[in-house]
Amino acid sequence: MTTQADTPAPTTTTDTTTTGTTAVTRTARPVPADVLDELRRADDAGRPPVPVTDEEGGAPLRCCLRYSEPGESIALVSYAPLRRWAAATGARPGPYDEQGPVFVHARACAGPAGDALPFTDARRVVRRYSAAGHILGGRLVEDPDGFGAAFAEAFADPEVALVHVRAVAYGCFLYEVRRG
Repeated sequence: MTTQADTPAPTTTTDTTTTGTTAVTRTARPVPADVLDELRRADDAGRPPVPVTDEEGGAPLRCCLRYSEPGESIALVSYAPLRRWAAATGARPGPYDEQGPVFVHARACAGPAGDALPFTDARRVVRRYSAAGHILGGRLVEDPDGFGAAFAEAFADPEVALVHVRAVAYGCFLYEVRRG
């Protein structure tokens, strides 16, 4: 079984935040390609995906960290990002282990392109996790320019190992940012 700890797609999206005199680069990590291969066979709930043609576009794709375009073939799969990270790190998230719906391309794609931080066009939650996989809190980000400060605040706490950026309305996982 491959894990979330595996190397992300070669092209990642970054946000550089200046804190004092130090520039810190945070990388938005898509669902890794090898994990996507697994999810396209059976998702984390054990169900095979059902590809559909996205007639309208606008689905947030976790494989390439962009919105789908009309006519693309996509699938809604169940994904457990913290569980996969925990399996690689030995963390025990216990009741914090979640699985939820994410959109991906129905077939392999090229992964992220460009260097803009994805999905900043709406209110998001930056949820913090410890090395044990427990939630340490979070921050509501209401402005596209607020992500850098939210990441800086999160990683200023030495207990924070990673953060999830999540949609506010449904709580869906969008992407992960790790320390370092």
